[in-house]
Amino acid sequence: MPHHRYRPYQHRVDVDIPSPDRGWPGSRIERAPLWVPVDLRDGNQALAEPMDPARKRRFFDLLVSMGFKEIEVGYPSASRADFDFVRDLAALSASGGIPEDVSIVVFTPAKPDLIDRTFESIEGLPRAVVHLYIPTSPVWRDVVLGRSRAQVQGVVTAAATHMARLADARPGADIRFQFSPETFNLTEPDYVLELCDGLTELWDASPERPVTHNLPATVEIATPNVYADQIEYLHRHLARRDSVILSVHPHNDRGTGVACAELAVLAGAQRVEGCLFGNGERTGNVDLVTLALNLYAQGVDPMVDFSDIDAVRDVVEHCNRLPVHPRHPYAGDLVHTAFSGTHQDAISKGFAHHARRAAELGVTEREAPWDVPYLPIDPADIGRSYEAVIRVNSQSGKGGMAYLLQTRHGLDLPRRMRPDFSRVVQEATDDSGQEASAKELYELFRATYVAPGQGGGDGGEVELSSWTTDRAPDGAHRFVCTLQVGDRTGDFEGAGNGPLSAFVEALAAAGITVDILDYSEHATEAGGASEAVAYAECRVGDAVRWGAGLDTSVLTASVQAVLAAVNRAGATE
Repeated sequence: MPHHRYRPYQHRVDVDIPSPDRGWPGSRIERAPLWVPVDLRDGNQALAEPMDPARKRRFFDLLVSMGFKEIEVGYPSASRADFDFVRDLAALSASGGIPEDVSIVVFTPAKPDLIDRTFESIEGLPRAVVHLYIPTSPVWRDVVLGRSRAQVQGVVTAAATHMARLADARPGADIRFQFSPETFNLTEPDYVLELCDGLTELWDASPERPVTHNLPATVEIATPNVYADQIEYLHRHLARRDSVILSVHPHNDRGTGVACAELAVLAGAQRVEGCLFGNGERTGNVDLVTLALNLYAQGVDPMVDFSDIDAVRDVVEHCNRLPVHPRHPYAGDLVHTAFSGTHQDAISKGFAHHARRAAELGVTEREAPWDVPYLPIDPADIGRSYEAVIRVNSQSGKGGMAYLLQTRHGLDLPRRMRPDFSRVVQEATDDSGQEASAKELYELFRATYVAPGQGGGDGGEVELSSWTTDRAPDGAHRFVCTLQVGDRTGDFEGAGNGPLSAFVEALAAAGITVDILDYSEHATEAGGASEAVAYAECRVGDAVRWGAGLDTSVLTASVQAVLAAVNRAGATE
């Protein structure tokens, strides 16, 4: 590959901040910046099929409901559809349909006739931000515009003056200004500073009526630390800094848009433009969902509502007609899901620890501090259920299978039994090559461990057709039963210090030697009724097998468990 054709960033733009003088590496993000979604303008321009009015309105309503305070809604001079949409919003605002703290942002190039058209579109809006842009980097000046630095500055100044004159003609409206030196990250920093400071003065910015200077990484060219250096340079040197909202607009050409935005905020940015789930030209704009929830995972209020992430995703997918990737951070179908056995075991233990900790603190699990392995946030906080957290396939381990059986079907498998069931599940999923649902796990458990002790079907070689148990005056238990062993049927009896040991003696009388190595039982709810579950690990001859029983009677369930182990041992010999 001819890599020599491409120049590193330092040969294209110089950022003169000495390494020891950087401030951003030691900074922390302790509050959310102002998030500005540009889905309806920048994101919409990137769609193969731009949104129709109904989809745009649905997207706008979503953004308002989530709590965004500035929303860029279109490029009114570029198309009739965008112009009409802004006019519709003006009518909506007049009827009280837009909250008073929400500002509409419209986008315009530095051309007088297009600026006029843009101001026509916002007629009647009580609050608006007019966003002026022009490319500023050497390659754009030379190749696209054919203008020098001074000429580009002249165009910007004339456009900004025209905007100020139009805004002054509407004294009843709150119209603020925004400027974007497009391709900022490829532009000489001193030139950007000259342009921005000139507009800050021309527009007479003040803390009460600040100007927004938006610094886009229009096409990513370097590692995120370089962008942070560029932002810090402007943050330190901008005139009237308290009258400027420093904004960033990262794209994702190198796949580092999120990192660029986070480092830019560390470097002094107060505002971030992007799209929900990262839609945009080429590889997209920075993803506001990931940025906001990254803050949330650090204990910082993101100032926007993602409590129902699936509802947000549904609207965005519908309006963009683009799917969100299953592995998309926080929002993808699989991001809270563990298939790996080691992950499942850690998550299962983490849930149990979290429940105990909440009980110790005397608070609900939703209020207790979150510290569960592999899950940076509680899926419930963004509207996800726990049902999808652990899912089973051939890569899964004993912890995940046990977790699903316990949470979905109330079966608390003994720890010694879990590896055995894990092998059964892995064999089944290896054969099918598919994921096993919780229902399928339960059915596999019943077929493997329960059915062999219930007679018929997979009943095996030994069938218990009738039985009774009683207790002698001396305290010994007696077990009387009818057993069919292969082709032989007979009545057998055994005695012991408990019903199970008596049953084992009855089996011995029938020629079947059984030692119970492990036994446990518990109650569970099945279809609203209480049911007993028993588990027995038995040595039958030279084989060691597990069996299980399910019945409303604890004794019946335990007898079934032992018989299931016996039949499983016979079935494998």
